[in-house]
Amino acid sequence: MCMPQSTPVDVQLIGLIQIATACRPNKPKDMEGYVGFANLPNQVYRRSVKRGFDFTLMVVGEAGLGKSTLINSLFLTDIYSSEYPGPSQRMKKTVQVETSQVTAKENGVQLRLTIVDTPGFGDQVDNSNCWQPILDHIDSKFEEYLNAEARVNRRSIVDKRVHCCLYFIAPSGHGLKPLDVEFMKRLHDKVNIIPLIAKADTMTPEECREFKKRIMKEIDENKIKIYEFPDVEEEEESKENKKLPMRRNGPKDKEHTPNSLKRERVPFAVVGSNMILEVNGKRVRGRQYPWGVAEVENLEHCDFIPLRNMLIRTHMQDLKDVTNNVHYENFRCRKLTAVTAGDSKKAANEVAGDPRVASKNPLAQFEDEKHEHEMKMKKMENEMEQVFEMKVKEKKKKLEDSEKELHHRLEQMKKSLDQQRRDLEEKRRQFEKDKQIFEDNQRLRLESSKTLDPKKSKNKKTIF
Repeated sequence: MCMPQSTPVDVQLIGLIQIATACRPNKPKDMEGYVGFANLPNQVYRRSVKRGFDFTLMVVGEAGLGKSTLINSLFLTDIYSSEYPGPSQRMKKTVQVETSQVTAKENGVQLRLTIVDTPGFGDQVDNSNCWQPILDHIDSKFEEYLNAEARVNRRSIVDKRVHCCLYFIAPSGHGLKPLDVEFMKRLHDKVNIIPLIAKADTMTPEECREFKKRIMKEIDENKIKIYEFPDVEEEEESKENKKLPMRRNGPKDKEHTPNSLKRERVPFAVVGSNMILEVNGKRVRGRQYPWGVAEVENLEHCDFIPLRNMLIRTHMQDLKDVTNNVHYENFRCRKLTAVTAGDSKKAANEVAGDPRVASKNPLAQFEDEKHEHEMKMKKMENEMEQVFEMKVKEKKKKLEDSEKELHHRLEQMKKSLDQQRRDLEEKRRQFEKDKQIFEDNQRLRLESSKTLDPKKSKNKKTIF
């Protein structure tokens, strides 16, 4: 039965208490002014050791690249044996995701290790969407953890999320295959990917270095995000890194920091072996060849020791922290945002590993949502402006029609008034003409009357 999950703070405090114990002087403790909260790391250490730790490791690659052998070499245990063979011995017609669990114990510390293998990956004629079952498995574990957090009783949450993915690259010497690029692009936002060059003993050191440079160049060109080593601050990690020899390509090389040595070895060129051979009176893990022995734990032969130090001794907790704080938070943010918005279709696409949805950290996710909201508001504003312009155009057209009609009526009225003015002028002229004729007639009449009766008119004068 699995115990409750340990927190990142627990493991960090374990390292602190170990350093504090090593540096503690051998003299009686001064109890004056001593409260006791300095003993808190000891309490956390004991509780964490009692609970144990969980770690889930996924191995992906084509059959025959030594995945099972490397896992057995890393943890010095037979996770894959004759009773339970490795993925290459269990070939499937389609890609399937299978898990195997083992509990390892070292110096009183218990580790519940879960190995996720993918038999059938990349071994078919048509490898289209062969990564989909792997994406579904990762998202399903995120979904299980999210549902467990939503329960009333959250004491016994078992962390089955995939913390690391070891991707095995075939030692072809020609760079990454299209399947390698596509797979890592699909998974780099969901899990910590560590690329490995399998069977490094099939290449010379010069070929291996050139192959690493070519792989890293293609990873950068395709913008694939692999696991980045954090800055080393703890004394124990520095001691582990100082054991790695510095690589010098020329006299002008700059000084290497302990952490840059590991970055230079990415992708790790590894060799796995379950055979114990005797070399110069020393028992070592390695592979026997006619020209000699390729030792697994020899830094001059392969990068097995840096990989083991990084994966188990120094960066295991950081792998869990990145999974919890970045990849899981992105999934949780997308899931809850989709549920809140009521967009179940979007949530289904994201959980199913829709490649159009990019997994980012929460702040970037909020920025994307803000940008999407601004675009939606801008679209609505444009639509409203278009409607407003249409209404303005319609109103303007009505006003223009009304203006034309009024102008037409005005023209008609002007014509009518002009006609009336002309008629009046004509009547006036006719009246003036008639008046003149009448006056002329009257004058002629008076003159004629005077001519006819001159005496009468004279007599009248006399009388008066």
